[in-house]
Amino acid sequence: MTQAYELKGKRVLVVGLARTGIATALFCAARGARVTATEARPESEVSEAAAKLRAAGCVLELGGHREETFLVQELIVPSPGVPADTPFLQAARAKGIPIWSEIELAYRFLKGKLIGITGSNGKTTTAALIAHVLETAGFPVILAGNIGTPLVARVEETSDSSICVVEMSSFQLELIESLRPDIGVLLNLTPDHLDRHPSLDAYGRAKARLFENQTKGDAAILNADDPGLKAYAPTRAQVFWFSRRQAIDQGALLRGSEIVFRRGGTEEVLLRRENIGLPGAHNLENVLAAAAAAFLSGAPPEAIATGVTSFAGVEHRLEFVAEIQGVRYYNDSKATNVDATLKALDAFPGRILVILGGKDKGSDYTVLQQSLREKAALALLIGAAADKIEKQIAESVSIERTGTIERAVEIASRRARPGDTVLLAPACASFDQFQNYEHRGRRFKQLVRQLEEHVAPASARAASGQERKG
Repeated sequence: MTQAYELKGKRVLVVGLARTGIATALFCAARGARVTATEARPESEVSEAAAKLRAAGCVLELGGHREETFLVQELIVPSPGVPADTPFLQAARAKGIPIWSEIELAYRFLKGKLIGITGSNGKTTTAALIAHVLETAGFPVILAGNIGTPLVARVEETSDSSICVVEMSSFQLELIESLRPDIGVLLNLTPDHLDRHPSLDAYGRAKARLFENQTKGDAAILNADDPGLKAYAPTRAQVFWFSRRQAIDQGALLRGSEIVFRRGGTEEVLLRRENIGLPGAHNLENVLAAAAAAFLSGAPPEAIATGVTSFAGVEHRLEFVAEIQGVRYYNDSKATNVDATLKALDAFPGRILVILGGKDKGSDYTVLQQSLREKAALALLIGAAADKIEKQIAESVSIERTGTIERAVEIASRRARPGDTVLLAPACASFDQFQNYEHRGRRFKQLVRQLEEHVAPASARAASGQERKG
């Protein structure tokens, strides 16, 4: 049962006017809160959002933040992109002002059950797959969170019978207070966002807050093949594991060609490996986690198998774009850290031309060397991190400094040969050249499709010429 919170008449400050901040401000205003929204960007850059919020009765402070505004609030909700240790938030915290993430605020108003998914990689695919399987099983499902739609924007759709499947980031989890998922899933932990978190352990502890408020009636699902996760397993919730490599007593495992769920000395076959259409060993792990969560939610094995088989994948996650003259192009723009790029490289046989680069997040790119040496024919470097990446992967692969994604696609199309894969898996954030990773992925797809349109007429002309010669 969630804890009710009365917003009416409360002074609420929303920090940041991206997607989450806008949804949060509108949610609070609709419930009678006295909302102030503050944004570092000037009005010229957020004019559409500003008009919408003013119409809802919000007070706006644009072009910078004022400490005095923070210190007179009764609740502050920062957007995920705002670091929790910024000076203004620290000053408000010292005064005892509650500072919640948007998912904590939304949780106070949720009805029904909550499944939370976090981890360094695979969150979006796993969340979408869980939702798809549960829908296949006939449950009323709401998919929200870091996957695209803020949870706070879906609250009114929840009911006592609904299941909310929510992707949760470390930035969101570090500012929870009472959030308690019925099922929490921690997929993996690899170095990421170390430009924001002081250490890998601090990053892991933020992720593990997913389990902090769970009780013995709740379930925690963790990856048994990730040795770093054992330290973050909760002590109160029922703990289930998933593994593609080893036998486990409680949870989901791969046994031969079957995915089996074990609990309390009994086991049940949920699906077969051939049901899985997604490429890569990491997607097998995502399926194991999703199958475990769906089964614990009440989905029968036949619905799990049907749902996994019919799941088409998620945009920007090893998304097939086109095959042009025997070369296959894949968009994995969501590979915003080194581990995600390693998994993407591992998903394909044969020669890979990989596009790397963007905004560095304090990553160590030297760990890419072995995979690049074994799998890649060419690394095409774009964005602000190109210098660092080039130094750290030198001598493991041929390198082309392309600067932009446009130039990268152009050069890749000339250098690739039939049977090759051109893969966008940047290992970096996107904010140096793009609005977000979605913008980057869609631009890549647009360029590939333009290339496809250009190549098709040329191929037709060549074929026509051959016919005339014959």
